Amino acid sequence: MTAMTATASDKTPVTVLTGYLGAGKTTLLNRILSEDHGKKYAVIINEFGEIGIDNDLVVGADEEVFEMSNGCVCCTVRGDLIRVLSGLMKRQTQKGARKFDAIIVETTGLADPGPVAQTFFVDEDVRAKTQLDSVTTVVDAKHLPLRLKDSREAAEQIAFADQIILNKTDLVSEDELREVEAGIRELNPLAPIHRTQRSQVPLDAIIGRRSFDLARITALEPEFLNPAHGEPGHVHDEHCEHDHHDHDHDDHGHHHDHNHGHIHDHVAESGIRGISLRSDKPLDANRLTTWLNNLLQTKGPDILRAKGILDVKGDDRRLVFQAVHMILEGDFQGEWRAGEPRYSRLVFIGRDLDEEALRKGFEACVA
Repeated sequence: MTAMTATASDKTPVTVLTGYLGAGKTTLLNRILSEDHGKKYAVIINEFGEIGIDNDLVVGADEEVFEMSNGCVCCTVRGDLIRVLSGLMKRQTQKGARKFDAIIVETTGLADPGPVAQTFFVDEDVRAKTQLDSVTTVVDAKHLPLRLKDSREAAEQIAFADQIILNKTDLVSEDELREVEAGIRELNPLAPIHRTQRSQVPLDAIIGRRSFDLARITALEPEFLNPAHGEPGHVHDEHCEHDHHDHDHDDHGHHHDHNHGHIHDHVAESGIRGISLRSDKPLDANRLTTWLNNLLQTKGPDILRAKGILDVKGDDRRLVFQAVHMILEGDFQGEWRAGEPRYSRLVFIGRDLDEEALRKGFEACVA
């Protein structure tokens, strides 16, 4: 396993923002580009046509980079993402230029965010100056069952995410909302869910999450080990914006949408789900490395994401790893506390995964 370089303070955090057309990405991006948040963000979008950036916000523009009235910068991806990122990095090293607090990369509504996320691992120049912060997916609470029915990408975007912005929660009842969240959990047991309306989620709750920082995974261990919503022992993520209303939604003109009854069928049809493995016995380092490397080489395209905190025999530190498709990163982070039970837990999120084969492979790694 290659060790992930430590988060350097001079690296700019990058949020990859994804979500199906109409979910509320545009609303969120316009907020980032216009709100008086006191931060300097750079927003990379695919095409202005699809996004609908308000022209009144644009101060002065050359062909690709637009300065916004609140000091943010907006630019289009017409060429390669790496070229655009390099341009932004050069821009912030100019004399008197203020460093970006974060970069937000918007992917088209139909895109798989995987290749975009991989850019931040495979390109050395990009990796030296930026740190992938999170993959954030905006989901439309009302239309998700329909999206899952007619689009493989919608399921993949949810499965790939580090966090979900569940938007338009005012358009469905609390029961429908719970069902939608349960469907999201089936696809992705790891990502915290922020309930919101009109994309009004606090920006500091979603930007700067450090979800891809291995040390952060260790620090977030309770969240990582958290049972899914509705299961015994679940604790709400403190950042989750759950707008619980006391009023009865059905009195406000909300009718039960029969699409929601089929959400679990649509999740099953996508073939995507999360599989969690756990062991209380120490693991053999060599067997573990061999197994994980073979697994990602043979099943990598089907494994969208994987994360793990592992107890390796002979080492007092936790081995933390995560994978994006075939790219695996791992490092020893933090010692097990004296007297605490040691364990290993892995979560695989992917398409058509063989749970029995994964379990056997994992069990064969016990020292």
